[in-house]
Amino acid sequence: MIAILGAGKMGEALLSGVLRAGRRPSELIATARREERGVLLRERYGIEIVPNAEAAAKAETLILAVKPQDMGALLDEVGPHVPAGRLVISMAAGITTGFIETRLPEGVPVVRVMSNTPVHVDEAMSVISPGSHAAEEHLKLAEELLSPVGKVLRIPESLQDGATALSGSGPAYFYYLVEAMVDAGILLGMPRAAALEMVIQSAVGAAVMLRDSGEHPVLLREAVTSPGGTTISAIAELERHGVRAAVLEAIEAARNRGRELASG
Repeated sequence: MIAILGAGKMGEALLSGVLRAGRRPSELIATARREERGVLLRERYGIEIVPNAEAAAKAETLILAVKPQDMGALLDEVGPHVPAGRLVISMAAGITTGFIETRLPEGVPVVRVMSNTPVHVDEAMSVISPGSHAAEEHLKLAEELLSPVGKVLRIPESLQDGATALSGSGPAYFYYLVEAMVDAGILLGMPRAAALEMVIQSAVGAAVMLRDSGEHPVLLREAVTSPGGTTISAIAELERHGVRAAVLEAIEAARNRGRELASG
């Protein structure tokens, strides 16, 4: 039995992906803060909606999908009801495995996960890290649950804040760039719909080439950049405006803000 505690947008996306991967509704339960949300999930997926304490007591695997600021209260509520040997998977940004372990019975294995919004289309980037009591079997189970909704990568927990800044927030950086490129197309006289279609397809094609070719991004960029041509003129402007440095500083700022939120 798998329980998703706090089935909001990310929790529901994972729930949907697990069901699409072949799990039966009877193998899952979920909790929801609002009654109407629970009714919606029950009607949409045919799963049982139960209180947090009951979910903690019944399920072999607990997926904590609440917001970081709600994690402490949730653990205080469910901690006394989690039997030894249960696997706890946390999807809350900034919350360490140590924070969770101290609020659960001794020896409960915890795996920390950072995923991102493409989980909704089964193209998530999920990174996982073991707590002090999590073994290989627990990491494999986490990978089994997450792989139907995207790619899964193991990293040390010390890199989780960086992963949050890089891939957790990553889709927003991409949408920001797309927005700017579409505005450029409009500036050049193109209808918005046409500009958007061109940018989206260019992005999809470039991403697939990068993923499937095995080539370094520098080589793929150079293949488009002819001497004295249009692309190098654009690249020169990006460098003149310090876009590369801005990206580095922006992602570092996201990492630092994540640490502030976790500590505060």
